[in-house]
Amino acid sequence: MLKAVVLAPVLGLALIGMVSDAGAQTVRPKPNPVLIAAPAPVETAPEAGEEEDAEAPLTASEATGTPPASLPLGPPAPRPAPVAAPAPRDPNKGAVTNLPLPRYVSLKSSEGNARRGPGLSHRIDWVFTRVGMPLKVTAEHGHWRRVEDAEGLGGWVHYALLSGVRSVMVADEMATFYSRADTASLEAFKAERGVVARVITCKDGWCRVSVDTQRGWTPVSSLWGVTADEVID
Repeated sequence: MLKAVVLAPVLGLALIGMVSDAGAQTVRPKPNPVLIAAPAPVETAPEAGEEEDAEAPLTASEATGTPPASLPLGPPAPRPAPVAAPAPRDPNKGAVTNLPLPRYVSLKSSEGNARRGPGLSHRIDWVFTRVGMPLKVTAEHGHWRRVEDAEGLGGWVHYALLSGVRSVMVADEMATFYSRADTASLEAFKAERGVVARVITCKDGWCRVSVDTQRGWTPVSSLWGVTADEVID
């Protein structure tokens, strides 16, 4: 005769077995399988001549699918060579002619308009009317020269009205001219203030000039239109 026997639960499972009176056969519950973690694979270096199968790690842009912000297209462009700053202009030389400033010239014609600015559109402030009179150049701009006379009057004059021929004006009330550059030499002639004379030569603080047909030497201090240490041949 067979009986139904309820076995105690094993590992949380209820199993029903069949037992005969003879007790010759017993059905035992199967044990639960135990999961055993597989050992981690051991990495070995590839043999010589064998390519490595492992893939390189992904970059940040590959992992996210976002292209990099910029890619180098080649070596950086060379930096331009620094440009040297222009040398400062010498204030003692003209911006146009590069001749000394101030310097002396003479009026080429019997009339020269001195304007308020360097151009025909500027108003005429003064008119020079003595041909050959000495003038002092104090500035340059294009074809124009700023000049002044012995009294400091003047303005901007076109360069075509001026000459490089040197002349002087008697600055003393009465200047004495000598036959040699020596006050002990013979007196050649006298000239009053304002007389214009053409320069022949100047050296050692003396100038030899001509007035009409007369020639003579006089100290530079008696003349306007030449500097004290100037040499004119």
